[in-house]
Amino acid sequence: MVTVDRRYTGQVTPGGDAQQRDVPGAHLVKMAVGAMNNNTYLVQCAATDATLLIDAANEADRILELVNQEAEGRVELIVTTHQHPDHWWALADVAGALAVPSAAHPLDAEPLPVTPDRLLADGETIDLGELTLTIIHLRGHTPGSVALALVDGAGRTHLFTGDSLFPGGVGKTHSAEDFDSLFTDVSTKLFDRYPDDTVVYPGHGDDTTLGAERPQLPEWRARGW
Repeated sequence: MVTVDRRYTGQVTPGGDAQQRDVPGAHLVKMAVGAMNNNTYLVQCAATDATLLIDAANEADRILELVNQEAEGRVELIVTTHQHPDHWWALADVAGALAVPSAAHPLDAEPLPVTPDRLLADGETIDLGELTLTIIHLRGHTPGSVALALVDGAGRTHLFTGDSLFPGGVGKTHSAEDFDSLFTDVSTKLFDRYPDDTVVYPGHGDDTTLGAERPQLPEWRARGW
């Protein structure tokens, strides 16, 4: 059994409790898995129980246990935020056990252990019960990295950013050109588009907000990482 703490802090550790955050219209569950401290997320429509799984990263048995406890077989889609293996080690087992489709951006689809049933494009939406999540393509960490934006019933945005944005900086890049692409996309598609109270749920580690990170943008640009 996976213990789910309803006193949400966003600070989770592998082998520890999952945490649930209830926002208007949705339940958000965060759990850390594996040696690389990956975050896996459930986004659930409060009205219909329709559920989205973001990054079946590791520990397939534990993810399935969480899904069975919290979603009762209502997972409709698994989204992989990008092609790096630590974000999909459990994908084949989880997708196979749940018998549900998976999705990823076409530029990151080829390395995945299962062929995505749905290819995601920048600006398209995923309907989840009464919820809508918007796909945001962020180039740089990988060619096909995506974030997902959910606006809750009170108008607050929740961003699931994979490895493209963390507290303290953008994700790792391997060239100046990749950094420029990622910094530009994160700046224009996230910071220029969403307000300061937007919550950021990254692929590893703690949550943050755009407001907490916005003053650091000039520093990130200057240092190049």
